[in-house]
Amino acid sequence: MTKEEFENKFGETLDAIVEAMAENTEIDPEKFYSMACIIENLRFFSPVLYGAIKK
Repeated sequence: MTKEEFENKFGETLDAIVEAMAENTEIDPEKFYSMACIIENLRFFSPVLYGAIKK
């Protein structure tokens, strides 16, 4: 898997997680915001994650 493929698949997965959280009415908006921030940070660090997994 190339770096670009990893970033695309990882991004799609993170988007699916955020979408599932947004559709769940039981999730508190403040917790949703916190989790969305964490997920965006994961997306930002995806090249680092790819490098760690590749090794």
